[in-house]
Amino acid sequence: MEWQDEGLVIGARKHGETSVILELMTRAHGRHLGVVRGGRSKAMRPVLQPGNLVASTWRARLEDHMGAYAVEPLALRAARYLDRAAALHGVTMLAALLRLLPERDPHEALFDMAEAIAVRLDSPNAAAPLMAQFELALLGALGFGLDLERCAVTGTRDDLAYVSPKTGRAVNREAGAPWRDRLLPYPRFLQEETEYAAPEEIADAFRLTGYFLTRDVLAPRGAALPASRALYVAALG
Repeated sequence: MEWQDEGLVIGARKHGETSVILELMTRAHGRHLGVVRGGRSKAMRPVLQPGNLVASTWRARLEDHMGAYAVEPLALRAARYLDRAAALHGVTMLAALLRLLPERDPHEALFDMAEAIAVRLDSPNAAAPLMAQFELALLGALGFGLDLERCAVTGTRDDLAYVSPKTGRAVNREAGAPWRDRLLPYPRFLQEETEYAAPEEIADAFRLTGYFLTRDVLAPRGAALPASRALYVAALG
């Protein structure tokens, strides 16, 4: 068995004296693990840092084996994160979110979003809106997508401002006004998928996605939101 693919490094752990088990989010093969022989060498350690993009070749005798990776660097960006708290917490958060996906389950759109975030992590104003959009897309990929196309009360698509925490459906501003204290805010940038959002919109977006990630994905698994997520949001200021 053999394939080649681009992969975003999301983790590596020691394996034996000289090797590592590398975890990649690949474009066409999903989240995938493999052994990198010699992965603890001085030459390979900088390559196998979270946030880097690599060209990977995976080989195994049988498809269900862990297999082995041969990797070459495509974009080494992890060093840019070192002196930026938001970037360091952000790449850890991104890896934790990607691990919610089933192993070897392809999600090309999520790969592209994750790669776009990794490119921008050292620029918090650019990365934060993408991170919130990624969490919303992740809910959909896991089977818990929100119904945000039209108002649950009026059926209209105009001026959607809230999301019901019970149903996950959008509500427009006028219809939701009497219950706005019980509803979750639905920031405009999530609707338009723009690349800029005000800080208060970012906070509202993470409140929205965090609520449904906790309720629908993590709580049933006996888990909580990763600590890196709170640190990332705090580092955004």
